[in-house]
Amino acid sequence: MKDRLGIIDLGTNTFHLLIVEKFEGEMSKIFHESRAARIGLGGINQRVITEDAIERALGVLRFYQEKLLEFEIAPEKVFAFGTSAVRNAGNSQEFCRIVREETGIVIRVIDGAQEAEYIYQGVKAAVALGDEPVLVMDIGGGSVEFIIGNQNQVFWKQSFEIGGQRLMEKFMRTDPLTEADRKRLYHYFDEQLIPLANAVHQYAPGTVVGSSGSFDTLVAMDFQYRTGTFPDRAQTSFELPMEEFYRSFELLLSRNHDERLAIPGMVPLRVDMIVVAACLIDYILRTHTIQQIKVSTYALKEGVLQSLMK
Repeated sequence: MKDRLGIIDLGTNTFHLLIVEKFEGEMSKIFHESRAARIGLGGINQRVITEDAIERALGVLRFYQEKLLEFEIAPEKVFAFGTSAVRNAGNSQEFCRIVREETGIVIRVIDGAQEAEYIYQGVKAAVALGDEPVLVMDIGGGSVEFIIGNQNQVFWKQSFEIGGQRLMEKFMRTDPLTEADRKRLYHYFDEQLIPLANAVHQYAPGTVVGSSGSFDTLVAMDFQYRTGTFPDRAQTSFELPMEEFYRSFELLLSRNHDERLAIPGMVPLRVDMIVVAACLIDYILRTHTIQQIKVSTYALKEGVLQSLMK
């Protein structure tokens, strides 16, 4: 049996599979796939994974199990992690049982603090964080993780259950979002993110380092606009110029679903959620007067890999 690992990140919207091979102490990626499962759709604010969502999850995980067999991954070398939608669902145990029975995949449900730690480890492997504090920000469908740290340590971290799917179902009553609903959304951020405001006041990070979905899409939009190409898939760290973020922000807020879908670089899976995600990024930049954005293509699954390697 080859020395291979399979890591599955069961996000609220997207399930990711990463397969790596260890050879002479080095890890190399041999397969990576992301597929929409949308397990938060229709039930996340009611704390339930609906029957339709379970079926979508099983569809993706059966495919992933085929890939794990194809790449000869031993069952004990498969690490599957359930995050916000799974940990908060009243039927979480039942969901994990069904997945195990149907696919053989055993899900480890992790709390927000562990999720934030893995994200930090992943981001640190992708981006040169430097010695000054930075604010790492991972916007998922169920939760958002904020970590203040530098290349050496974490100073503060917290997970907030204010992910994109939750925000869309609460605030996106019209498309485009009305000015009144955007104000309600920002007021909600004021209420929910008091611990973050205190931590930012204490550590004064000068840069936001974004990881995962919406940030990846913003980078793709930037590249398409400025160069007509997509970013290099081998690159793990990007700068997102402030003026480019705000160019995209205005586009995203002024257009409806179909018009956003036509923006070069847009991903169909993110076409709606990116509106509330961009609002959250704008809120963080403005509220805490942060002037620089970097983006990490690594997140939770790469952080898990870093931990396993140690």
